[in-house]
Amino acid sequence: MPPDPSRARLDAHVREEARLAPYAARSSAASRPAPEDGPQPLLRTAYREDLHRIVHTRAFRRLAHKTQAISAATCDHCRTRLTHTLEVAQIARSLARALGLNEDLAEAAAMGHDLGHAPFGHAGEKALNVLVPGGFSHQAQSLRIVDVLAWGGAGLNLTNDVRDAIAKHSKGLGPVFAKGAAAPSTFEGQAVRVSDIIAYLAHDMDDALEAGLLKVTDIPIAILSAFGESPESREDAMVKDLLRSSAVTRSGVRFAFSKAMEESMELLRAFMLEKVYRCPGIAREMDAGAETVRSIYIAVTTDDALAEELPLKHLSRTREEAARDFIAGMTDRFAVKFLEKIKSGSSGAPARRP
Repeated sequence: MPPDPSRARLDAHVREEARLAPYAARSSAASRPAPEDGPQPLLRTAYREDLHRIVHTRAFRRLAHKTQAISAATCDHCRTRLTHTLEVAQIARSLARALGLNEDLAEAAAMGHDLGHAPFGHAGEKALNVLVPGGFSHQAQSLRIVDVLAWGGAGLNLTNDVRDAIAKHSKGLGPVFAKGAAAPSTFEGQAVRVSDIIAYLAHDMDDALEAGLLKVTDIPIAILSAFGESPESREDAMVKDLLRSSAVTRSGVRFAFSKAMEESMELLRAFMLEKVYRCPGIAREMDAGAETVRSIYIAVTTDDALAEELPLKHLSRTREEAARDFIAGMTDRFAVKFLEKIKSGSSGAPARRP
């Protein structure tokens, strides 16, 4: 006899409640921007349903062909934006489990946090930020995708907790642990924010070694002593220090690293900036990517025929907004091919629905 749907959903909430700390988010209390009619999904809580919706978007699948730090054209084994996303989700779930937080919320937010990233990594994001009136940030674009653009313009109607965590996941030049309005409203969202930082600090060095940009002998002894040689040991060092240094009470978690770990992380970041992110080979790659983004943006905002073909342009108020949505949704290789098409004199933008 098949299980009763209402009973199955009730059991999912009962199981969730049994493993959560008092300060964790409850999916039974989750709200969405718009009410939803009809039967609820079998066996899935609200946050698990959000995860299901995210991984079935085209935007999520396109992350496989977007640069994280080092282009896939340079290295077959370097991380893409998708593998980075999976690693952030793995770290966020580990933190959530250790702290009694809601793993489904942490995983859903982690899986959706970079949906709006432009092609060519941060070079593409910086280029759009200069070009687009009002600027551009991948976290705001990620929220726009889940709210408006995904599923052909229907949006995903994700829970407000997942939306908040996506919108506030990025550190940028700000502090690791945000305060006030800049901080995610849930502890799960805060865990995703720090997991993103741990992931790229732990793994970008591994990509640099894979690509031959670094040798182990190039790494300062102080960094090796603090983190070890492998991406697993670097990730493990940061996660363990975070769990040891964070204060946990019945009212919540105050995330923190030890002073020694903060200094080591800053040393690692400075080393990567100097030796990898700003090295001539990567700089040339990123400059080329930024120029591709600039050229496409100028073309689609000044050429009436191209602008008319922009997908989902009816969801944008201006031509510039439509161009932003179109370009931010591109993979690296699609952007390169599209620019080639423009330069060859072909007209019309192929359908590319977020």
